[in-house]
Amino acid sequence: MHLEPYSKRTSQHFIIMINTLVLSTIRKKNPSFAFDEKVNTGILFQLVLRKVIQRVRGFRFILSGNMPNKLFLGRNVRLSYVSNISFGKWVQLEDHVQISGLCKAKVTLGNNVKIGAYSQVIASTSFNNIGEYIRIGNNVGIGEFAYLGGGGGLEIGDDCIIGQYLSCHPENHNYDDPTQLIRLQGVSRQGIKIGANCWIGAKVTILDGVTIGANCVIAAGAVVTKNMPPNSVIAGVPAKVLKSRTIKNH
Repeated sequence: MHLEPYSKRTSQHFIIMINTLVLSTIRKKNPSFAFDEKVNTGILFQLVLRKVIQRVRGFRFILSGNMPNKLFLGRNVRLSYVSNISFGKWVQLEDHVQISGLCKAKVTLGNNVKIGAYSQVIASTSFNNIGEYIRIGNNVGIGEFAYLGGGGGLEIGDDCIIGQYLSCHPENHNYDDPTQLIRLQGVSRQGIKIGANCWIGAKVTILDGVTIGANCVIAAGAVVTKNMPPNSVIAGVPAKVLKSRTIKNH
C-alpha cells in the first residue's frame, strides 16, 4: 500500500478547509457562488491573506466601540464623525474610501455592503447647513470612484449592483437672483431614492428630487433628472424609459 507523505496530506486537508471556509462565507451573500475552475490555490491564498489584513485594519474601530465585529477595511480608509456612522455585518470598504457622518440623521450601511476603492460617501460639505442622511441597504455593491452626497437625503435599496463612477447629488444651488453671487443664494434639497434590486451601469449621474423604482436597469452614462417607474430599462442624457421589464405570459 502506498501512503502519501504526512506533510502532503496535511497540506491538502488545509487547502480543503480554507476553500470550504471561504465558500461558506461568500455564500452567506450569494448562495449559488462557486469559484471559477481557473482559481488555483495560490490565488485563493492571496484572497484569504488580503481579507485577513483588511479584517485586522477594522479592529481599531471595534476596540473603540463604534463599529461592528465584521468590518473589512482597505488601505487609507478615512472615516469622519464615526459616532454618526452605522455599519451592518460583513461591510467591505476598499482602498482610499472616505465616509463622513456629518449629518442630521446617520450614515447607515446595511449588511454585506461593499464600496469600491476611491469612493466618497459624504453626507455634508459645510457646517452651516448640514445634510440629512445616507442610507444604503443590504447586499449592495458599489463600484470604484463613486460619489454619494447626502444633502437632501439619499437612499439606496437592498440588492442593488452599481458600476464605477456613480454620482448622486441630492442638492441644487439656487441661482434665480442675477444680482447676487450664486454661492450666496443657498441651496434647495429634495433627496434621492433608489429602489431595491436595481442595476446601475458605470458613470451614471442621478440628480436631486429623483426617485427610481425597484427592479430598474440604468444604462452606462445616463443622467437621470426625473422620477422613473419600477421595472424600467433607462438610458440617455437626459435619461428616459426605453422599455419595461415585464414578465411575459406564454
